[in-house]
Formats: sequence, C-alpha cells, structure tokens
Amino acid sequence: MVLDGFLKLERQVWEALVAGDAAADAALLAEEFLGVYSSGFSDRAGHAAQLEGGPSVADYRLSEARLMELGPGRVLLAYLATFRKVGEAREEAMYVSSIWEERGGTWLNVFSQDSSTADPAPV
Repeated sequence: MVLDGFLKLERQVWEALVAGDAAADAALLAEEFLGVYSSGFSDRAGHAAQLEGGPSVADYRLSEARLMELGPGRVLLAYLATFRKVGEAREEAMYVSSIWEERGGTWLNVFSQDSSTADPAPV
C-alpha cells in the first residue's frame, strides 16, 4: 500500500470519532494497541471508550502526511491533524504518528502518539 491507502485507514479512525462509533474505532486497532497522549497511556478499550457518550470530534483535516516503512508488513504514518472537538469553537492541531501492521491481510493500528503543536492552529 502507498501513502493514500494508509491515510484512508487513518481517516476511518477519525470518521469513527466523528460518528461516535466505538465498534468501528476498535475494529481498526490491534488487541494490544498502545496510545501515548498528553493525558497518558491508552489501550484499545480506552480509545474506544471515549465514544461512549457519542462523537468526540466535530470535524478534522489531515495534512503534511509522511510514510516510513519499518519492515515487511509494518509502516509508520505521520501527519498533522487539525480538528475541532464536539462543542468547541476553537480548532486544535497535533502531530500524530501511527504504526500500522498487516495481520492476515488486514491492516491494524498497533501504536499511536499525539504531540500537540506549540501554537493554535490557523483558522
């Protein structure tokens, strides 16, 4: 797969956040998924649990994407996410790195780390 294919997978995660679809979110994450965020560590269940009250993201866009092959069936996707949380007027931005791994013909997200930007996102 090429960059566009992994961006499509990553957008499916973001679309699950917009739709409030915990099942769709969890389906894209490996059982042993590890998320590293400013709030701390998260596993697969914790990542999906943020959607128990419904959507967490109102809208988003991904830019500046880069893809790095880490070995057979494993890649790192890095990008800038600009998004607005549900109920918030102000946009936020963060750099995201996600490791995707192919398992039995299916690509799953095994690791994700967010890094907040120093300045607010341009509107």
